[in-house]
Amino acid sequence: MNLKSLSSEELADYLTALGLPKYRSNQIFAWIYRRKVCSWEAMTDLPLELRRFLEDKGVSLGCLPVVSQVRDAGGAVKYLFGLDDGETVEAVYLPEANRKTVCFSTQVGCGMGCLFCATGQRGMVRNLTPAEIVEQPLRISVLTGARINSLVAMGQGEPLANYDSLLKAVEIINDPRGMGIGARHITVSTCGIIPGIERLAREKYQVNLAISLHGADDQLRDYLMPINRKYPLEPLLEACRDYISRTNRRITFEYTMIDGINDRPSDLANLIKLLSGMLCHVNLIPFNPVPNSEFRRSGKERIQKFAAGLNRAHIKTTVRKERGGTLAAACGQLQGKGSL
Repeated sequence: MNLKSLSSEELADYLTALGLPKYRSNQIFAWIYRRKVCSWEAMTDLPLELRRFLEDKGVSLGCLPVVSQVRDAGGAVKYLFGLDDGETVEAVYLPEANRKTVCFSTQVGCGMGCLFCATGQRGMVRNLTPAEIVEQPLRISVLTGARINSLVAMGQGEPLANYDSLLKAVEIINDPRGMGIGARHITVSTCGIIPGIERLAREKYQVNLAISLHGADDQLRDYLMPINRKYPLEPLLEACRDYISRTNRRITFEYTMIDGINDRPSDLANLIKLLSGMLCHVNLIPFNPVPNSEFRRSGKERIQKFAAGLNRAHIKTTVRKERGGTLAAACGQLQGKGSL
């Protein structure tokens, strides 16, 4: 049993089933998430017999080893974590003055096949467990000494294709007895899994929702993102409007700017038509190079004109600040295959 897959209530129930007093769960939970230890030996206020009992039972604290790490001049750090089955997964630390963000992964690989994304080139390997998701920001907080206060599910994988593990991880991370990161400081990005969006709208944890859009008509989006053939734009936007209505939360639409592909005047007009009147924000992302791709980044002037056109149409738009590109850690570049 990996304890990082259990909420505080589930941990109490688990220990009770082992014949242990319930109050021990508060001690152990604090050691894991407040003191962030990786061994039973370190839990010095627990009786030695109890620590040996749990260790003999094979109860795991789920700490992931760092295979390698690399830092850029701006302070961003990409970590490659080793998993128990020999797979690896990447997460990125993005520090700013008042915000310490971790971009975490939810899957090993990804089955969505988006043409502009390195993770999709690898294909789907497996879902991460709740413990493997939780451990990424927790371990990075130890490695950096930072208090992580912002999380984005924008690493490897499609978060809503691993819905149950994602939500369990959010519950654990959100617990004030643990990491205590509020749901409003957690952003979940999806390529457009409509049933997942509909479920998310009904959850008690009101995380921020980001939609990887990247194309404003079905023909273009079918080409860039195969998922659009299953969940095309009209029902996707309907699900987004329902999400806004139920949560009163703004949605972010992510739009990677690819030269000559989705940055033309007609694309701008289609995007304005698609999003006009919605409670939303558009985040334009300059395309980041990925292996085996002939795509090129839109020019700076074209990106700025595109943003200006959206803002003139009263669709709040910003251009994403570039972080992690020199590490192959920027949007669409994570592969998690063992090389940094």
